[in-house]
Amino acid sequence: MTTLEQTIANIRPADDAAMATARTRWDSLAKPVGGLGRLEDLVVQLAGIVGTADVTLDKRLLVVTCADNGVVCHGVSASDASVTRIMARAIGAGQSTVCQMARHARCEVLPVDVGMLEGPRVPGVRTRPVRPGGTDDIVYGPAMTRDECVRAIELGIDLVHECKEMDVSIVLTGEMGIGNTTTSCAVACALLGRSPEEFVGPGTGLCAEGVAHKIAIIESALESNRPDATDAIDVLAKVGGFDLATLCGICLGGASHRVPVLLDGIITLAAATCAVRLSPACRFALLGSHVSAEPVAHLLLDELGLDAPIHAGMHLGEGTGAVAALGLIDVALEAYRRTSTLDQLDIDGYQPAIHP
Repeated sequence: MTTLEQTIANIRPADDAAMATARTRWDSLAKPVGGLGRLEDLVVQLAGIVGTADVTLDKRLLVVTCADNGVVCHGVSASDASVTRIMARAIGAGQSTVCQMARHARCEVLPVDVGMLEGPRVPGVRTRPVRPGGTDDIVYGPAMTRDECVRAIELGIDLVHECKEMDVSIVLTGEMGIGNTTTSCAVACALLGRSPEEFVGPGTGLCAEGVAHKIAIIESALESNRPDATDAIDVLAKVGGFDLATLCGICLGGASHRVPVLLDGIITLAAATCAVRLSPACRFALLGSHVSAEPVAHLLLDELGLDAPIHAGMHLGEGTGAVAALGLIDVALEAYRRTSTLDQLDIDGYQPAIHP
């Protein structure tokens, strides 16, 4: 397993030459300059990540990290902890929402048990628990030890290493863990120095009273643990989850191996924020997908400097937003590769309009 320190040391900046070539290609096409907006930027960013303007996404994989969270015992979710395993089983069997979307997007789905409650092995789910049984209750102490947190991050790095060996072109991120909107909001509050009232939403369907209770639980967790905002590992270990820590590692591993990482909603955004705090240089490998309906989504995207192309009020999780964005990227790549150039159509070029 590659260590966290080795991975961070191996991260290099985006390939500026490849990005410039991709931008020139876009500007040479028979369309207004910048006419496809953010779709053009995504292709240019992909070129910078993989190191060539000849961008292809032939093999794509969605990694869904599955884990349970001790804080669920406080009723912070509309579902109980048993639903994590039920939904992991559905993902492993190809029956969940994201599996149907991924099938359409020609994307394989790999669910990984990184710390679910103990129980029978789930068919179709890779078993790699950092610690069986899920995290501890963050209201009364840390979710995990610092060593466990580092091992979870390194598990994510290792998963991307496997992807690289399998010639995976892009890794999509997803998660399944009841209670993880609570942990991700706690992580975001700690990192950004904001109050839970600004961040907390209904998650999987809480009523107003439920949201107020969730806010109180996060406040208690932050007060009990006092995570160090300058130390992302401390934040993850104290108020995060195994799913979040593994996703953080996927972000770092993607940057180290120059494999694009397409983020999903607030859980993956919170994990990505931790990754960027550990290594600001890894930011170049991260792609935004959608703006979740959860209140914290805008703030986390701003913190990461990402502009997500989809604004559809989604808040399902599992990686559904990432898979939806993959379809847009495919459309952009088709235009990038196949559109005729200005020269081919004998067009002088589009000039900015001049108004009197």
